[in-house]
Amino acid sequence: MNPVQVVEAVLFASDAPLKAEEIAQADESLDEDTVEAALEELRAEYDELERAFQIYELAGGYQILTRPEFASYLERFDTVPRPARLSGPALETLAIIAYRQPIGRIEIEYIRGVSSAGVLRTLLDRELVEIVGREEGIGRPLLYGTTQRFLALFGFRSLEDLPRTEELPVVLRERRLLEPRGDGSEPGPEPASEPGRGSAGEAGPPAPAAPEIVDAPGAQEARRA
Repeated sequence: MNPVQVVEAVLFASDAPLKAEEIAQADESLDEDTVEAALEELRAEYDELERAFQIYELAGGYQILTRPEFASYLERFDTVPRPARLSGPALETLAIIAYRQPIGRIEIEYIRGVSSAGVLRTLLDRELVEIVGREEGIGRPLLYGTTQRFLALFGFRSLEDLPRTEELPVVLRERRLLEPRGDGSEPGPEPASEPGRGSAGEAGPPAPAAPEIVDAPGAQEARRA
């Protein structure tokens, strides 16, 4: 069997990015170099024939996706899967974790100014963030980081593809020392029912806006061929 055909078949059948070493497991005749060469050949062929799909590098792996310029056509069909939309607070929290990971809930809430327990549960359920360890100190609070699914959803090959830190709000660029309250308890916001409001319902300072994460080609709107 032609190695290029094997690589293409594996990618076509996969609904998640695959690394070269994972693709090579499909046949004993394949190794990483052979897979990489096949990927380049397929990419060139798709470009030459102007196919509606291409091989994109996402989350450290490769996936066949339709080209983003065809997204408007695909959106007309209910049978085409659509990624679940994230709320503003969820995107804001996700951006904080992406740039400040590993980071604990108390620091996230300190930055946002509101309770973030519910949003964190949502991001954990959607496998966009995960627990990556525990912080040293009293109670050893959990630390959160982003997942491979996060990279794939937003079209990033790695965290290095995130927008440059100099383009971000200061609150995401620099860590602040969290000082304990006067009563000796840990710092953190009062629980709030919605962003920008205190526990008594009084308007508080708005939470810092999350940076816009621009989807890479073939990310959210692109669909599998």
